[in-house]
Amino acid sequence: MSAVLEERRVAAPPAVSVIIPAYREAENLPVIIPRLSEALGEAHLAAEIIVVDDYSGDGTREICGDLSQQYPLRLETRESERGLSSAVLHGLRRARGDVLIVMDADLSHPPEKVPELVEALDEADVDFVIGSRYVHGGGTDEDWGLLRWLNSKVATLMARPFTKAADPMAGFFALRRTSFRHADETAELNPIGYKIGLELMVKCNCRRVREVPIQFSNRLHGKSKLSLREQLNYVRHLGRLAEYKLRHLPKLLKFAVVGASGSVVDLLAFAASLALLPVPVARALAIWVAMTWNFYWNRRWTFFESREHGILWQYAMFCGACLIGAVVSWGVSVGLWHLIPFFNEYPIVAAIIGIIAGTLFNFVASSRLVFRKSSSEAAGR
Repeated sequence: MSAVLEERRVAAPPAVSVIIPAYREAENLPVIIPRLSEALGEAHLAAEIIVVDDYSGDGTREICGDLSQQYPLRLETRESERGLSSAVLHGLRRARGDVLIVMDADLSHPPEKVPELVEALDEADVDFVIGSRYVHGGGTDEDWGLLRWLNSKVATLMARPFTKAADPMAGFFALRRTSFRHADETAELNPIGYKIGLELMVKCNCRRVREVPIQFSNRLHGKSKLSLREQLNYVRHLGRLAEYKLRHLPKLLKFAVVGASGSVVDLLAFAASLALLPVPVARALAIWVAMTWNFYWNRRWTFFESREHGILWQYAMFCGACLIGAVVSWGVSVGLWHLIPFFNEYPIVAAIIGIIAGTLFNFVASSRLVFRKSSSEAAGR
């Protein structure tokens, strides 16, 4: 009978899942896992601890194997992918608890605060909880450094359009599994860099945020993963979040900017060609040069995430879409001029409306056909 009860106890889903992304954190795991397990036990929380290791090769597998004999620990090893944010998503997708906690492996986040995050999330008017450095009662180590503090504050200020939380950069947070599952099925979770918490707040539509004060400590062992590259990734991440919040507006603005620059290229190429070619040929050459310019920058900038398709195929589709867009622009302009008396007197206005219509057609064709997301990206979602 006791064996059956033990089997049922093990099989029962935990109330809390704690996800710890790890890359070369072998020295810290024997410290954080016992402390975390003790804090969960004292709070009488049935929990699982999921360590997601990016194939560190530093003994993490063996250490987790030993720790799992005594603590509710499960190791997830990723051999073909690396990155903190994607590691967190990997762990969240495999978690079984109703409450999901994410924290770092380096002891910068106090494990003893996990029960407080769970308790705060129990309140009906809260859907996201942050272990915060910047609310009353929270803080950082004295030797944190002015430059590091300033970097964090600037990053927080840049996140203001998305959340009013005092510490949205925190990697120590909690949310309900239902919130994550809904966003994972309906939104495109594609963070760049390490600020996965901000990504989840925005795309899980977690507006009711509670912040629990913590004392943030410097890492116990190992080196920080923060670098200039990660800071630049954060800026790119904010751009993606802006596109998500505003839907297609940022891409449309980029498309328009590229189109405007293409008009300049068109005129310059036409002027240069006139010295050597007759007008019809020079005009055709200038249009082709401008079209190629627009394709390059739209592929590199506006739709940078959709470059998996063959470049020649995309180029042919883009040129075809632009030709049809030119017909749309001409048809709208001439149609307005022919059908509405007002535009007889102001043909320039009709031309402007035609240009707008042609640009919108080109944008829709480019986003839906030329630079559409690949089936592999859709499957990844």
